[in-house]
Amino acid sequence: MTRNHLLEPNLTLPGSVLTLTPDLIQKYGLKGLVLDVDETLVPITAGSTFPELQAWIEEIRSCTALWLVSNNLSEARIGGIARSLNLPYYLGAAKPSRRKIRAALQEMNLPAYQVGMVGDRLFTDVLAGNRLGMFTILVEPIIHPDFTAFRSHPIRNIEVWISEILGASITNKKH
Repeated sequence: MTRNHLLEPNLTLPGSVLTLTPDLIQKYGLKGLVLDVDETLVPITAGSTFPELQAWIEEIRSCTALWLVSNNLSEARIGGIARSLNLPYYLGAAKPSRRKIRAALQEMNLPAYQVGMVGDRLFTDVLAGNRLGMFTILVEPIIHPDFTAFRSHPIRNIEVWISEILGASITNKKH
């Protein structure tokens, strides 16, 4: 894999993580998902989950193993979210470091190629997942209806721009 391809997700969803369906998971032969937390599952300003996310987790849990891996250092925040979803987690992952993602893969007892790395960021989530040989899924940052004030994502926009300059394609690849 060339350097610019390390920034290319295997699948780019046009919406939030809530658009990832059991059918898509099955289509790509995934047995597990490692999920980013901030901006992937909950807005960074939210201190808790919401009913739509809880329903999505229950639906996805029925077909695949789930693990949370976050760069956030707050045990209170990430631990609280993980406990509310009844999911195992690692915090302080320092993605694109692979160490805590590898630990999650070992806990799931699955090879990297059977696990999707799901996140909203190219330079952390996608890069870390691709470095491990995982199936990478890029989602739009989540915005809960209670937080619908205009939100821009300047870091993500810069990452997409730099990735495209480097020759990475953010559009879906054929599988």
